[in-house]
Amino acid sequence: MAVNNEMIFGVRAVLEALDAGKEIDKILVKRDIQSELSRELFAALKGRTIPVQRVPVEKLNRITRKNHQGVIAFISAVEYASIETVVPTLFEEGKNPLLVLLDGITDVRNFGSIARTCDCAGVDAIIIPSHGSVTVNADAVKTSAGALHTLPVCREKNITETIKYLKASGLRIVCATERGKMNYTQSDLNAPLCIIMGAEDTGIPAEHLALCDDWVSIPQYGKIESLNVSVATAVILYECVRQRHPAE
Repeated sequence: MAVNNEMIFGVRAVLEALDAGKEIDKILVKRDIQSELSRELFAALKGRTIPVQRVPVEKLNRITRKNHQGVIAFISAVEYASIETVVPTLFEEGKNPLLVLLDGITDVRNFGSIARTCDCAGVDAIIIPSHGSVTVNADAVKTSAGALHTLPVCREKNITETIKYLKASGLRIVCATERGKMNYTQSDLNAPLCIIMGAEDTGIPAEHLALCDDWVSIPQYGKIESLNVSVATAVILYECVRQRHPAE
């Protein structure tokens, strides 16, 4: 999974990248774009998890002065995996799955730091939404200290359905939330598991909280309201390590 800072501009070039199977992180399109080629592009994007943002042409011009034709695509720094491939494979390999779902986290350095901790703690994969989530770019890979070269990242279009799929596959879903009444050390983290961490400002959406088996919190005794999300993730993951590897 090589880091690639490549930017592609022009409708035909982006279409060719899609046809070639390039892993695209996101696409910016001019807000009022209208052309036969652009309609072909939108048709090619149907059913894919690639985020598309409609932006003013001025934003595109700030990114490049070349003839972008109203479309700029960014090649992803990682190759995304599918959760429907990852989970069965883990069970087939006899593993006790440990997944982390980052629900709405947008800071790339937090993401990179979390990925680094995930790798150290033996996490099998990270899940992110395809929209309203972090961009897995070179900064994230650098902050992860290379963990994102090997740790699978699943970019899923519908997180509600993803959580339901995980539950149906036999995973417990544990979320970290300030609304949780259970100390994180009291939850069973030794079972096949997915831990959900939400954004620091908005937290985990109510429809996702409703699907969780445990709502856990980390005790805090100071005046600051909450831990940084990467630190909170590390605290909970190393409780997983303690429960899963008690003799080590």
